[in-house]
Amino acid sequence: MALKVNLDVDQGATFTTIIYVTDENEEAVNLSSYTARGQIRKNFNSANASAEFTFGLYANGIINMSLTSTQTANLSAGRYLYDMEIQDSSNVVTRVIEGQVAVAPNITR
Repeated sequence: MALKVNLDVDQGATFTTIIYVTDENEEAVNLSSYTARGQIRKNFNSANASAEFTFGLYANGIINMSLTSTQTANLSAGRYLYDMEIQDSSNVVTRVIEGQVAVAPNITR
């Protein structure tokens, strides 16, 4: 079951967050052979993603999930949904995190 975490994103600013992935024994999962994917959408039925996260996956169980300032500038202020999945070398997919994204409007342009 995915961890439910809501994110706050500032429109026009770089966004980065760190996620820690552990196994059932609370040991860090070596993610060096994993891939990750994650998207932001306005709602569950949206045909297209509003933004796609980029990831750094590390042997110590850390995932660095980020959006560029250009990506966040292209998001309209408001609420969105997101999730992020990882896939191991055996093609097992696990949803790690999901929730809402609140995009705060940019004042400085």
